[in-house]
Amino acid sequence: MRNYPFAFDPTKPFIQQASDWIADVFYELLPEVGFEVRDEQIYMAFQLERAYQEKQTIFAEAGVGTGKTLVYLLYALTYARYTRKPAIIACADESLIEQLVKPEGDIAKLARHLDLTIDARMGKSQHQYICLNKLDDTRGGGSDDEEVFSEIYHGLPSFVHYPDTLQSFYPYGNRKEYPELTDEQWGRIGWDVFQDCLVCSQRHRCGQTLSREHYRKSADLIICSHDFYMEHVWTYEARKREGQLPLLPDHSSVVFDEGHLLETAAQNALTYKLKHSVFESIVIRLLEGEVRETLALAIEEAILQSETLFRVLDESSYSVPASDRKEFAWSEELKREVSRFRQLIDVIEEELVFESGLSTLDDYQLKIVEEHLEMIQLALSLFDKPDQLISWVTEDSDGITLVIMPKMVKEILRDRVFSKKMPVVFSSATLSVNGSFDYMAGSLGIESFLSFSVPSPYDYSAQMKANLYPDKPEEDKTGRVLELLKESDGRALILFPSREALGVFRRNMTRYPESDDYRFLFEGSAEISHLISSFQNDEESVLCAVTLWEGLDIPGPSLSHVIVWELPFPPDDPVFAAKRKDSTQPYEDVDMPYMLLRLRQGIGRLIRSRDDRGMVSVLGHDLDNPTVREQIQGLLPD
Repeated sequence: MRNYPFAFDPTKPFIQQASDWIADVFYELLPEVGFEVRDEQIYMAFQLERAYQEKQTIFAEAGVGTGKTLVYLLYALTYARYTRKPAIIACADESLIEQLVKPEGDIAKLARHLDLTIDARMGKSQHQYICLNKLDDTRGGGSDDEEVFSEIYHGLPSFVHYPDTLQSFYPYGNRKEYPELTDEQWGRIGWDVFQDCLVCSQRHRCGQTLSREHYRKSADLIICSHDFYMEHVWTYEARKREGQLPLLPDHSSVVFDEGHLLETAAQNALTYKLKHSVFESIVIRLLEGEVRETLALAIEEAILQSETLFRVLDESSYSVPASDRKEFAWSEELKREVSRFRQLIDVIEEELVFESGLSTLDDYQLKIVEEHLEMIQLALSLFDKPDQLISWVTEDSDGITLVIMPKMVKEILRDRVFSKKMPVVFSSATLSVNGSFDYMAGSLGIESFLSFSVPSPYDYSAQMKANLYPDKPEEDKTGRVLELLKESDGRALILFPSREALGVFRRNMTRYPESDDYRFLFEGSAEISHLISSFQNDEESVLCAVTLWEGLDIPGPSLSHVIVWELPFPPDDPVFAAKRKDSTQPYEDVDMPYMLLRLRQGIGRLIRSRDDRGMVSVLGHDLDNPTVREQIQGLLPD
């Protein structure tokens, strides 16, 4: 695995030698097997040479069809072998990971045409795996899906049920293995952030644990999601304190594919999540042994106070349109309940000091509880300076969750990622706004960077037809979309700004008999890569999605029409409300750049090869705004 694909001369700079070989790949080796020479691709290769030579961050904005993936893969691969540490390729989501590693994907192409053996392994996010404890609970819960979950349980490998010796790596329990499950069904058996894996009796038989032991040994490439990489950054120190290995091993470089989405992943990962049921289940473990009455009373009082706090949060929270986050009113009552909860946790921590001296508690369990209490105190202490945090609540079948995100996300990223002397590549067709990378750099706390832009080689004016349709008060939007589908005989991707909007369309279309003319596939009704495959293979089908503005790559007639239900302006949820508050021109600095980047990505799903032809239809009430209309027309062909 350590050999270089070229004759290495130790007296000369490695990156220069690697760059010369990569130039030969694009000028000679790949054209010999049918690839075309692309000037944009070669230009990008020479730009990345500087980033790897100087170990800098680079924004590599390359249009659709430039072949940017092959470029960054070659640099990441050769540099990994030089440094003896794998490179991380972080994709925007799990479906993009699958596209990269599939048998006909770019990694397989390089291996085949360049006669390389590439050790590339997937590091999938934790929530992509079955939680054996949740499966045990659910299959005996008397629900309508009990038979489905029981079948999954009995289909697991034998070593999960019996103490057989596992002789070699055997992957199992991946979300992709259960494509027919809806997102709601998966949520009932899939891992979530509130699972306490450290004390799980089944962790050494867990598919997630076995997968982690496998991908950590990769010699060349580890492919993961943005979310997973940010989770690695956020939990790095805590895992070391707990005697665990970090989620990812030491690595030589990082490529953020679809890098414009990294900020969202960082916001998702760099948060504290508190839930009453989890707090209760953890502290109640302390009562399993013989403990002093004062500790038992403190625990009981803290549990009651936790119930009160979360009840007040629930009563003071309210929904935000187009967002799954709920805001809450920061009242004096809520401040009192938070303060009292913190005081009671202080009491428990003091009591544990005395209790630990008596050796009545299991040391391992005690350590877990202390870590959890410390995390709660740290999270709630942020409320002392409410202007330095962003907080909201989410709700599911198990109640509400309080989410607390420090405003210093940029500082954390700067210190833990971008200050390291390591090549970091942001790759996407949309990284700049009006030619400037400042919006991206400012959002992520990047102070020094390289950058370049190369356009797509495709002729959009000849290959794409685009129309704008402002909403009309007297017209049913669902009916208009169904009319637009006739122009392409289905074969369409309909992009929605939120699950709420997708739900409106799905409910309304049942009133139209013509909706039966097409097969509609809805995100959330099955595993996402399964839906994408069904859409690609059923040429006249229609895919309705919320998260596929980026990364979907379906050349050919199956995707001949992109319909944008509404312009993808950011929602009025707490995260974006905080960003607007920090800006003197929130519409120009926050809303418009976000919308334009996302819309450019959505439009980019249409033309994926020189032979593609199709149309883009953009709907929305904001199209009546002359400024918005002018900006959007600037993204479209003449």
